[in-house]
Amino acid sequence: MSLHYWSLNSLPPTRPQRRTVLATLAAGLASGTGLLAHAQGDWPTRPVKLISPYAAGGASDLSARVLGEYLGKVLGQQFVVENKPGAGTRVGTEFVARAPADGYTVLYVAAPYATAEALYGQGLSYQRDQLRPIAMAMHAPLFLIVNAQTPIKTVRDLVAFSKTRPGGINIGTPGAGSQPHLAGELLLREAGMEGISVHMRGDAIAYSELLGGRVDATLTAISSALPHIAAGKLRVLGVASEKRSALYPSAPTIREQGFPSVVASGWYGFMVPASTPGPVVAKLQAAVLRALDDAAVKQKLLDMGLEASGAPAAEFATYIDEQTGKWTGVIRNANIKIE
Repeated sequence: MSLHYWSLNSLPPTRPQRRTVLATLAAGLASGTGLLAHAQGDWPTRPVKLISPYAAGGASDLSARVLGEYLGKVLGQQFVVENKPGAGTRVGTEFVARAPADGYTVLYVAAPYATAEALYGQGLSYQRDQLRPIAMAMHAPLFLIVNAQTPIKTVRDLVAFSKTRPGGINIGTPGAGSQPHLAGELLLREAGMEGISVHMRGDAIAYSELLGGRVDATLTAISSALPHIAAGKLRVLGVASEKRSALYPSAPTIREQGFPSVVASGWYGFMVPASTPGPVVAKLQAAVLRALDDAAVKQKLLDMGLEASGAPAAEFATYIDEQTGKWTGVIRNANIKIE
């Protein structure tokens, strides 16, 4: 039989002593939780990366910088815009989906997020549930525009014109799978027009082709077209929104002209990795909504062809789901496939 010897300082704890030890451990754990909550409440304590899934210089990049500057002032840390373009916004989106969920990597998400699954299917390198919405930021209304040298003045004029052309009309877009591309396909279907989409690399090139008479119309953002409209070279037929746009108030909606289903726009918002702590999400959402309610910020965005339309996370999530359902139907009906 072996013997165990205990010193006075190594005696096993009695029941009351064990209760004291457990209470001390519990207090330590509670203190750690409190420290974690405090750390989340202090967020941000260092610069935040704001990921734009587009190249520098476009509406996404420029508007992200406007909002990032405001957020930095409100939250006391710099919001650094990083451009990660490529693969129809999938590169930047995947980067954030796989980032640490600590609030220091934020996605400036755009409309292609809602159509990625339908367009790319198995080629999608992230899952929707890897990200969570923070807030809707803004819309980019899409305008139907033609060359002013044509006699076309309304959407119905364009429909009539399409019937005089073998194979219908050519609609210029800033890229395959883009929101303007899908909006153009929706217009063709709803108006009963035949036609094809002709894809360029950006809005400016699409308008150059329209000016040169190589495409018949565009349905895209208006900012690049405004100088040509002012010069009388391009004509606006309508806007694909629910109500007239402050960007060009004289343009009637396409809905007003008898095509109520043709409602489409680009849009932007904020998302973070799905398990980002609630206190961080709440703080960021409040700051974003505050920015979008600021008169100076609204005007800067309007000058870029964007309309501020701040909405909280729950509303933004519902909007994304609605957009996903709507455009998935358009993609399937038009048999659009992106390799």
